[in-house]
Amino acid sequence: MFSLLSVPALEVPIDAGDTAWLLAAAALVMLMVPGLALFYGGMVRSKSVLNMMMMTFAALGVITLVWVLVGYSLAFGDDVAAGVLGSPREYFGLQSLVSGEHNWMSVPTILFACFQGLFAVITGGLIAGAIADRARFGAWMVFCAFWTVLVYAPVAHWVFDASRTGHVGGWLINKVHVIDFAGGTAVEICSGASGLALALILGRRVGFGHDAMRPHNLTLVMLGAGLLWVGWFGFNAGSAFGADQNAAVVFAATLVAGAAGAGSWLVVERLRDGHATSLGAASGMVAGLVAITPSCGSVTPLGAIVVGLVAGAVCAWAIALKYRYKYDDSLDVVGVHLVGGMVGTILVGVLGSAGAPTGVDGLLYGGGMTQLGRQSVGALVVLVYSFVASGVLGLVIHKAMGFRIDPDHEVQGIDLVVHAETAYDLHTTGGTRAGSIFGHHS
Repeated sequence: MFSLLSVPALEVPIDAGDTAWLLAAAALVMLMVPGLALFYGGMVRSKSVLNMMMMTFAALGVITLVWVLVGYSLAFGDDVAAGVLGSPREYFGLQSLVSGEHNWMSVPTILFACFQGLFAVITGGLIAGAIADRARFGAWMVFCAFWTVLVYAPVAHWVFDASRTGHVGGWLINKVHVIDFAGGTAVEICSGASGLALALILGRRVGFGHDAMRPHNLTLVMLGAGLLWVGWFGFNAGSAFGADQNAAVVFAATLVAGAAGAGSWLVVERLRDGHATSLGAASGMVAGLVAITPSCGSVTPLGAIVVGLVAGAVCAWAIALKYRYKYDDSLDVVGVHLVGGMVGTILVGVLGSAGAPTGVDGLLYGGGMTQLGRQSVGALVVLVYSFVASGVLGLVIHKAMGFRIDPDHEVQGIDLVVHAETAYDLHTTGGTRAGSIFGHHS
């Protein structure tokens, strides 16, 4: 994140404009949660839509609480382990941030903490798409809690927590000098690698590769995608932490990359399948936004178009890998978020321009291979750690309490079995009470 690359002095005066912008940006990121719920909910089968949306909202509840208690401190507390982890007690419960003393940015630190916590929420919510239709709800909530502490918070410390006066931060940003403006590694690569680990642990859905598992409501998908795009402006431009030229440049990059991603995905679809689909448009838009997330502060608008075009085309190809290698990534979290995050992170080292907010030239601007190497190291490290740590955590939960629902319940429909509800109550009559329909599932 751009502002964390600087070394501000302590006791920075609060700026009303910057604070107002970050409040709005945080609200936009929060909007991404229902946006993601609609996007994912429309992509699953009708018998799983409520469970999919519940998993997204569960991530919001669980991760927010864990973040306030200890997650923020682990991610942004003073380093206690050679750049690997922040102090778990420094900001416990955000108690020390209530008074507003010792603000080191032009916005209240407690607002910064909440903004960062919503990044953790979105990352966790994205993982749910990889295991849609087959995960136990209770096990998912347990996973979210421990994943925040063991996976997300350490990675956020590595790539977001820059050293400043009186504070030692994470190793990837301070020692390797990886540039990740808004979360290509900590959000996108982390969610994709974590989702892949869980998909392998839970195994394939009943009928995967044989039965049709098409999205049940593309209207919801398109609506959710639109809300995600709106929220992404808060996600990326909010990471400038100021209402200034940097935020405006990032806003422009986010706008054009989403458009370019949708366009290139549709071209690939048209050439490959003969049709340009609404699902492709939504997926390509998300792929472009995923890729611009780490690079939005490092490229010009023209560079952002290239990032979006590359990401849309590459991710359109990558989603087919699950059929070739027979892993069941239900909603293409790996193909879009892991692959798109890798594309955007690495392209910083190729398309980066010193005229952009982060001020670093990539390979095509005469910067040589140095930044490209740094970006590649950062992407690879986060991928491996997120995959291994999430895999170990998932295995422990799977052995301890079972992570996958019974196959018969999966076939019957996870909404009805787990939540005693259906998304579309199409067969009730005016005189029938809901309790009489679902009472035997209570």
